[in-house]
Amino acid sequence: MKSITAVLLLLWLPGMFVVQGGAAQQPPAAPPDEQTRIVLEVTRVNLLFTVTDRRGRFVTGLSKDDFVVREGRNPQKILEFTAESDLPLRLAILIDSSNSIRDRFRFIQEAAIEFLSSVMRPGQDRAAVISFDTTPELQVDLTGDLELLTNRIRELRAGGGTSLYDAIFYAARDKLMQDQPRHKFRRAMIILSDGEDNQSRYSRDQALEMAQKADVVIYTISTSAVEGGRPDTRGDKILKYLSEETGGATFFPFRVTDLSQSFENIANELRHQYNILYRPEPMRTDGGYQSVDVRVQGQGNFVVRARKGYYAPRL
Repeated sequence: MKSITAVLLLLWLPGMFVVQGGAAQQPPAAPPDEQTRIVLEVTRVNLLFTVTDRRGRFVTGLSKDDFVVREGRNPQKILEFTAESDLPLRLAILIDSSNSIRDRFRFIQEAAIEFLSSVMRPGQDRAAVISFDTTPELQVDLTGDLELLTNRIRELRAGGGTSLYDAIFYAARDKLMQDQPRHKFRRAMIILSDGEDNQSRYSRDQALEMAQKADVVIYTISTSAVEGGRPDTRGDKILKYLSEETGGATFFPFRVTDLSQSFENIANELRHQYNILYRPEPMRTDGGYQSVDVRVQGQGNFVVRARKGYYAPRL
């Protein structure tokens, strides 16, 4: 195999959070145009994805030769392929702690704890917990300490506005993007929210762009229709959009008891994924968004759920 020379992309992005002594810290009041330098490898594109049949059942046992990857009309050569990837997990659990979900908050906490207990493997996986109301707050930095994660989630209290987009931006850039090389980890963000945002400095598309740059798959669990809540079509559409664009999924539980099932579905999906790595040909350096399409050859009944593209470097 030819050796590939690493190309580095310098992204100038705003700083937000500081963690000291494990305590939750709020972001500074600086506006989003203040700059911090982040260095990323951009010679290879990593795609983590799920394959199901039309009934939603996971399809396993596929090989590298079963897939075709295209950027626009250009087929891409797959450099690395992993089936049912056993890569270590890097998870960010984003919990809406605003007033709008106060009456469902206790059950949301317990469902999140149950999820972490079922999915995290000692010595391999790490998770961070970020709550968001008027501002996002890092409750627990990336750790494999399940007891610490559990205790901090139980200590959360609901109240205030909603800064969903700021929380996504921060979790992707300052936490999930950090471990390198990125293709050696599975990065996922699990968001529990009604999808409303009334406090963020960043926009929805800025938050999504940062998640895509960090190779993060977003799973969202809507709290809008859960017992005691009011379904909000606008918020649910936002949650669905964030998931679809990153190759994740959205769940709409109607009872608090359904929340546990939603988390179980996410845990099952994380155990049934494929991973592809390729070097874009031709390599673009215009900073633009590049659309990617992954398909199973000769299998029209299989559904591939992957992120829809990535941002090229600007050199």
